[in-house]
Amino acid sequence: MKLERLCVYCGSGTGREPQFMAAADAFGRLMARANVRLVYGGGGVGTMGAVARAVLAEGGQVTGIIPKFLTEVEVQLNDVTELIVTDSMHERKQAMFERAQGFVALPGGIGTLEETVEMLTWAQLGRHSQPIVIVNLNGFWDPLIELLDHIIKAGFARSDIRRIYSVVDRIEDVIPRIEAAL
Repeated sequence: MKLERLCVYCGSGTGREPQFMAAADAFGRLMARANVRLVYGGGGVGTMGAVARAVLAEGGQVTGIIPKFLTEVEVQLNDVTELIVTDSMHERKQAMFERAQGFVALPGGIGTLEETVEMLTWAQLGRHSQPIVIVNLNGFWDPLIELLDHIIKAGFARSDIRRIYSVVDRIEDVIPRIEAAL
């Protein structure tokens, strides 16, 4: 199966390390060059906006999905190929899920964490089998990876949950990892 649409979770903030914005920009450009449509939260700020603007700058396609109440808070990006405004966060996440062939977690905040954990949960429960890639730039997601290992060691999850996600340290490895899992 050819990778055509990828959901990227990332921050509405820029983070303190300049490499996060640079990586978001570079990943967006990689997606466009690979002819992979970005599905994302619809915002025009932070790493979220950087990914989307980079895809568009390279001539790629972007689907932004944003709940109505966030259209001003996250300053929706109006230049996207397709903009979907939902009534709630739940509808937003469902719409993103339905349009994606895989999920990528770049560094981000609580929303990024929550969306990523939800996809991990759905995969664990057998609700989807799409690949999930955690991009651990500069060890950003080390605490999450350690927490997942702790949950396994404490007996609240089986060790086979590790098969539902993969971790990469470089954005250049994301698309090949997703493609290999399709």
